[in-house]
Amino acid sequence: MKGILLAGGFGTRLHPLTNAMSKQALPIYDKPMIYYPLSVLMLAGIRDILIISTKRDIKVFKEMFGDGSQLGLNLSYKIQDYPNGIAECFLLAEDFIDNDNVCLILGDNIFYGHDFVKLLKNAMENKSGATIFGYHVSNPSDFGVVEFDDDNNVLSIQEKPKNPKSNYVVPGLYFYDKDVCEIAKNIKPSPRGELEISDINLEYLKRKKLKVELMGRGIAWLDTGTTKGILDAANFVYAIQSRQGLYIACLEEIAYKNGYISKEDLLILSKSLLKTDYGKYIEKFALS
Repeated sequence: MKGILLAGGFGTRLHPLTNAMSKQALPIYDKPMIYYPLSVLMLAGIRDILIISTKRDIKVFKEMFGDGSQLGLNLSYKIQDYPNGIAECFLLAEDFIDNDNVCLILGDNIFYGHDFVKLLKNAMENKSGATIFGYHVSNPSDFGVVEFDDDNNVLSIQEKPKNPKSNYVVPGLYFYDKDVCEIAKNIKPSPRGELEISDINLEYLKRKKLKVELMGRGIAWLDTGTTKGILDAANFVYAIQSRQGLYIACLEEIAYKNGYISKEDLLILSKSLLKTDYGKYIEKFALS
């Protein structure tokens, strides 16, 4: 399976913070925002990953990660000239996806919690069709709402409905089979001029090939597209790491646990970071 990390857009909701830099390069406590969605793809066991960003910002991510080999990954990059909608990423990534299934995660979404990896594995087992996720909220009318049956087959998706049919909303994490590129080619821009990811999902729903995995109470989903969202996420990460002593989205730790790199590689990666708590955590983990 391939992975796509969409880190594009102009970050207008975060101006002036993003006047001169990508929002995905902004810090969420002790790591750049992009570390968190990248960690999700790694937790799913995905190593071939395409990062899509703007012409201005893609240089930052290339400098940050290179080809990904130090983490046992195979990273590539693609420019999205203008934010023409989330679904456009499948047109940009057609050659990258080839005939594989693909997981898409948005660059400003953070996930953390018990059994999250199990949910990812369940989604990857769905080889035909698409899998989205459902997250329980108290204000579903502010989001895209998913209705489903007892077998987790999706019955409907409503965008910010006045009378939502459930309290479960769709966060920015999606799994698709190889048909997604062909579907993306055939959808039309919405009234706001964008290729909408909801239209991709509705086409899979029409084909009766759309499943939903429900995120339980033990999983947190944080959207960091606003300044308040960034602050809330930073406080959340700080609280978890300081109380548990376990780090969220430590890419080096995940790479080692997944068998992508050796203990010696892990120690080498920690050397340039030893002036930080993050680097000391990596070194301590490697020596434990």
